[in-house]
Amino acid sequence: RKEINGNDIIIMTKNILLIDDEPDVTYTIKTILEDNGFKVDSFNDPILAFNYYKVNFYDLVILDIKMPKMDGFELYIKIREKDPKEKICFLTAIATFNEEFRKTRLVLGKTINEDYFIQKPIKMEDLLKKLTSIMNI
Repeated sequence: RKEINGNDIIIMTKNILLIDDEPDVTYTIKTILEDNGFKVDSFNDPILAFNYYKVNFYDLVILDIKMPKMDGFELYIKIREKDPKEKICFLTAIATFNEEFRKTRLVLGKTINEDYFIQKPIKMEDLLKKLTSIMNI
């Protein structure tokens, strides 16, 4: 995104935190996003990712739902405790992610926009469209 500030053009880099337990998934998504101008920190371990998490730094956090040690919903809750305003979306390969979505709404006691769920596999151009929409770019 470019903004004009006087005569200067400022290129605003969007920071994304990506957490998925599959290294090939994080590598592929990180590469695509960085090739499209995003700055991406990626982790395959949700606990390490949470320990690294910086409040008010990321424009978006992308979480896989099914991970060992801590699933995406648990990590969502922990991040929300640190920063209730963080934009978070979920990656899932689960064909029945709508069922997980409904269950999660009840557990968290608040509505999570269904648009914030990304079904794997996803075409990279569709992923970019969805993420830019979520971040209001």
